[in-house]
This record gives sequence, C-alpha cells and structure tokens, in this order.
Amino acid sequence: MSKIKNETSDVKARNRYSKRMSVSENQILVTKASGEKVPFSLVKLQQSLKRSGADDNAIEEVIDELKPYLRDGISTKKIYTHAFNILKKTSRAHAARYSLKQAVMELGPSGFPFEKFISEILRSQGFAVQVGVFVEGHCVKHEIDVVAEKGDQHFMVECKFHNTQGIKCDVKIPLYIQARFQDVEKHWLTMPGHNTKFHQGWVVTNTKFTADAIQYGTCAGLHLLGWDYPKKGSLNELIDLSGLHPITCMTTLTKLEKQDLLEKRIVLCKEICSQPDLLDALEITPLRKERILKEGCELCVQSDHQQKVSN
Repeated sequence: MSKIKNETSDVKARNRYSKRMSVSENQILVTKASGEKVPFSLVKLQQSLKRSGADDNAIEEVIDELKPYLRDGISTKKIYTHAFNILKKTSRAHAARYSLKQAVMELGPSGFPFEKFISEILRSQGFAVQVGVFVEGHCVKHEIDVVAEKGDQHFMVECKFHNTQGIKCDVKIPLYIQARFQDVEKHWLTMPGHNTKFHQGWVVTNTKFTADAIQYGTCAGLHLLGWDYPKKGSLNELIDLSGLHPITCMTTLTKLEKQDLLEKRIVLCKEICSQPDLLDALEITPLRKERILKEGCELCVQSDHQQKVSN
C-alpha cells in the first residue's frame, strides 16, 4: 500500500514540476560529455534530485532557480554544477549525494580507491572479498582487482576506472579480461569443492560500455557492470542500495584533503564517521573537523534510511 502511495506521490510531483517548465525549455537540446546532443529531460533531473534525498520543496526550488540557465546547447556538466550549487545552499548532505557520479570519478588517479569502493559494495551484499590479490592461473599468475565469494558463487572482478566523462570501455577490455578469467577458472576448477561452484568474470566501470563490448561480454558470459548498465542492477543502483558513499562526495572537504585521505586508503564516509581520529592527519581546526563529521554522519544516516526504504 505504501509503495502505491509513493508512486502516486512521484507522479503528482512530476506533473507539478512539468507545469513549471515552459514548452521551449522542455524542447531544448543539451550537450553530453561525449559531444552528443540530446533533448533535456526534466524527469531525469527530478529522479537525480530525488535520489539525493531532497524533498519536493527542495526539488522545486532547484528547478525554479535552474530555469534561467537553460539554453539550447548547454552542457549537462553545467546543468549539474548549477543544480549542485543550488542544492548545497539547503543541504550539504543532499548535495553530496547528488554529486555521486562526479564523486566516483574523483576516486583517482590510481585505481585502488575505486577497487576498494567496489569491494565494499560487494561486501555489503554478503560477499567475502579480497582486493588486489595474486591468483594462480593454469598458465601464469594474475593480479586480480577483487575476488568475491558467497556460497557457491566465485567471481573474478576487474575494475576499469575513468576520471573523465565520455570515455567508454570498448570491446578490447572484455576480450582481455575473458582471456585472463578463462586461465584463472581453469585452475580454480582443479581446487577441492570448486567443480560445483559458479565461476564468473566481471568487468566493472564507472562509465559506459560500447555496444560491441556489451555484445561480446554477454555472448562470452561475462558480467558487465557500468554506471547505468545493466538497466536493472547498474552500478548507480547498487551504490544507492548499499548506502555507501565515497569521501569525494563530501562538500566540507577540499580537493587536496580528499586526495590526502585517498592516498591513506580512506575511501568511505563511514570510515571517518566510525573513526573520527582519521581526520587528525589533515591538521584541521576542531571547528572544521566538527563540520566534516556532521556532514559525513548525515550522509551515513541518510544511507541507512535509504537501505531500509529499499528493503
């Protein structure tokens, strides 16, 4: 019953927001990071704001203040920046959640933070995980980003991190990973108890896959996980369900402070919430530490609420 009420509420909200936008604004073309021009989608903007935890009033405020900036050809990055700055005025925690895609892209320059982030998402699903391990193959040893096990499932997970929008994983990536997985699986099948396990190679990226990469990966039996792929169970969706957020989404930390924490292998907001002393290495004032912890804890509380709603 509550699900029906929520869906009805969402439809009413979409209708209300749509009425606030003129026909010309709904027909403008926006420029994606790839250079492709697509029609501006009010629904997608609303959904992104809704996922941040913003209520209907906050969403209306963002849309009202954003309207003057909407011009034909405006980049999606500019729309995001304007919406983020407007949202930040009412709630830093909501703005932090809204910036999730950009925050994941800031988990560089090395690939380790992204690998740890993915491993924690799998851990939240009940998997036992190992990060950055060497695994015997039939022919040679392989360094694997994440090995995940749960019950009769045994996965070799390779993470392809990109810090720039518009970059896609082409077919060469799953081709290469499938070859490595087949060598590892051949060895796994010789291990006691593994002949009944389900082994699978995974390719995880924070951007997108080309059509050829999807076609080959599907045909070869690989599990491809991209920001919005597959349609059900995408990386974006799994992050929402896990309630985990990287420190790079926090608005109270500077870029240098985020990088410093990442270099110390501190990736998640929940890490500094459970261990506030981790912030001492940043040599910040007690007042700033308090503000950072407040935002981090608000994010964790929202995440816990989101998980309960999803369940």
